[in-house]
Amino acid sequence: HRAPMAANVMLAIHEKKATVVDLYRPLRQYIASAYSERDAATADDDLCAVRDLRAAAVESPSLPDSSSLEQRCAALLAYARALALVEARFPISPDRAHVHSLSFTWHDAFKTNKKVSLPSVHLEKAAVLFNLGAVYSQIALAADRTTDVGIRTACGAFQSAAGAFAWLRESGVAAKAVAAGATTVDLTPDCAAMLEKLMLAQAQECFLEKVIAGGKPPALCSKVARQVGVFYEEAYAALCAPPLSQHFDRTWVSHVQLKAAQFYADACYRFSLDLHQQEEIAQEIARLKIGMNALADAKKAAKGVAAPLLDSVNKLESNMKTNLERAMKENNSVYLMRVPEAEVLDASNERLFSSLVPDGSMKALSKYTEMVDDIIRTQAEKLQQSSEITRVRLKEMDLPDSILSLEGNVSIPADLKEDVEAVQISGGPAGLEAELQQLRDLNRVNQELLVQTEEMLQKEASEDAQFRTQFGSRWTRPQSSTLTKNIQDRLNLFVGNLKKAAASDALIERDVKESYPLMSILDRRPIESALPSISRPIMSLDGNEDAIVGALKQSLRQLESLGAQRAGLEDHLKEMKRKDDILPKLMAGVGAHDDLFRKEIAKYDPICAEIADNIVAQEQLLLQIQEQNAQFAAVFNLDDYKVARERCYKQIAAAVAKYQAIKKNMNDGLNFYVSLQDATGKIQQQCGDFIMTRNIQCREMIEDVQRKLAGFNLSSSSHNTNTPRSSSVPPDQHSPSPPPHDAHAQSSYGAPPGGDPRPVYSQPESRPPYSQPYPNYGGPPQQPPYGAAHPGQYQQHPQQHQPPPGHDYGQPAYPRWRGPYYSGQQPQPQQP
Repeated sequence: HRAPMAANVMLAIHEKKATVVDLYRPLRQYIASAYSERDAATADDDLCAVRDLRAAAVESPSLPDSSSLEQRCAALLAYARALALVEARFPISPDRAHVHSLSFTWHDAFKTNKKVSLPSVHLEKAAVLFNLGAVYSQIALAADRTTDVGIRTACGAFQSAAGAFAWLRESGVAAKAVAAGATTVDLTPDCAAMLEKLMLAQAQECFLEKVIAGGKPPALCSKVARQVGVFYEEAYAALCAPPLSQHFDRTWVSHVQLKAAQFYADACYRFSLDLHQQEEIAQEIARLKIGMNALADAKKAAKGVAAPLLDSVNKLESNMKTNLERAMKENNSVYLMRVPEAEVLDASNERLFSSLVPDGSMKALSKYTEMVDDIIRTQAEKLQQSSEITRVRLKEMDLPDSILSLEGNVSIPADLKEDVEAVQISGGPAGLEAELQQLRDLNRVNQELLVQTEEMLQKEASEDAQFRTQFGSRWTRPQSSTLTKNIQDRLNLFVGNLKKAAASDALIERDVKESYPLMSILDRRPIESALPSISRPIMSLDGNEDAIVGALKQSLRQLESLGAQRAGLEDHLKEMKRKDDILPKLMAGVGAHDDLFRKEIAKYDPICAEIADNIVAQEQLLLQIQEQNAQFAAVFNLDDYKVARERCYKQIAAAVAKYQAIKKNMNDGLNFYVSLQDATGKIQQQCGDFIMTRNIQCREMIEDVQRKLAGFNLSSSSHNTNTPRSSSVPPDQHSPSPPPHDAHAQSSYGAPPGGDPRPVYSQPESRPPYSQPYPNYGGPPQQPPYGAAHPGQYQQHPQQHQPPPGHDYGQPAYPRWRGPYYSGQQPQPQQP
């Protein structure tokens, strides 16, 4: 066995030893086989770096000087980071196909004759983290704690060591190393937890030395000393439990045990100094006796501890003995206070060190808390189950609804009431007429837009025909009908859809008229006024109706009181748990924990008995209510009332369903008309652009014809000077001008050219407007309907078409106008 390294009565950890391992060759072979030889060559520098990092961190001998230890920490940290990258890329594990011929061998740090060899990267990582903590502990032990810098260095290094061992345990590295195969005890999570507590205890001990050297008050020094003792106590408890109890040298166990007792006694000693300043002599004497007894017991079991530690304990014991003799002398001669006996001193009411709770006490507290939680959970389930039974039984008996109905307070199911309220908020059946009128107005507006657009095209075609007759073969531009065929086809499609929409409107209007008697119930406010109510019997044989109702209502009130009592009992249970704090009694160590638990749990017995009594009383009362309700149902003929009520519920539900269906059809119709109006307006804008462009072409062609005619006349004069000038064209037709246009009519649809000449609306004719989804007037563009030879000539000066200000779509756009859509007549071309 290796004795612990001890200096200034503190411990440091020896590093684990490892055998030399060639990382380069196995890892390179794995890369070449799993990836490629090229990848292996690329990773050659990285493999060399990992090999060198292991050599520096594991295989190089360590020197005791501080600079060498610092360098060793850096090397271990660098290799640990490299292992994290190796772990993610190389399957170095015994439970799967691993890197060939790669295995790590490590010796136990506390029993060097024990070792383990495994092809496990987790073993390697755990050993490196262990050595990191060990080197930190050696740095702390090497620091000169007689100076402020040395104390800070030692304290920080012990804390870093504790962090390394904590990471070894909390990150799961130790557990994975154990899972990989039979490993040494020093790498188990239990050993890592013990070393973490030991390093924390020694870090706190360094801080205590600093506090004492700084002349801090005794009360503060006492608290710090107690925390040191708590950490040592936790480390000692871990050393006494398997698997560590048979693994560590006895000197380790004795050292930690004596340290725990030393700092417990030191806390009592320094607290007694504070009590002496407050002239609490009796309490001072009791604290000194408790501390001295703890030291005496620990010294009996301590064997093989370092001499400096034993000297420190003896010095503390001597100081406590001196102070005890002085305090007892002062008490006997001056204060004459009764000194509480240490063995019967109950410290459960003391708040000293209340923030310091050892693991053992926390585990006991956790066990007691689980016992209390089990009681609370069981009783709460009983209360909730009892309340649910009451709710179901009352619903089966239609209570208290039947009593409320007798008093005129009827109600309907919540979901049905929400549906009715939604109907009433949207206007109800009475508001459907306004929406029907809106459909009529939109239908009329769309008809007028279509007729206006068709008139614009017919007027332009008539003018074109007039000039074609006037100029004959000289009028060479395409006929209007060949350019507007696509637009005309879509207008005809829109007209057909509009006719189907009007037919659907008529069906909706007829449905509203026929269904109004059914839906009128939804206009009743409140809706409960439409429900039937229980009425008293017209003839009574014995006149005991009031007595039956009164007895039933009294039983229901009693049942309600039992429910309120259950709610209060549940709240009382939760409040008892909230105030149940046995930690001071656990920390005082009075009696065995099992006896304490039985005594404390017994205080929940009375409320558990109250809950049981409540449940029994409720069951008896429900049986009584069942008998009373049977009499009530027979006297007031509840069966007929329930049938009438259910019939009314169904009527209301049917009315809601019918209203929602009609409302949906109306909304579909509104959406259809809005979409059609938008599509028609866009076509009308395209027609205006087309007509404006045709007018420009008309003027240009007239000028061209006039120039040609003028040239022909001059040529004829030069060849026939004696012949009177004649022409096939009458004089009044040599300078024709386009017929005047109605300025008002032109402004209604004319717009500067530049709108997109391509029709962007198409719809299959087989789709009816209401029975199927409404036409989508935003489909893909079609081929240009006109100007195919010069598509660019209609795409100048874009301008967005807007309706005239103040236009009201609810009124006719042209009140007394009727177009060819209604008359069935086509306008005739104007004669020149």
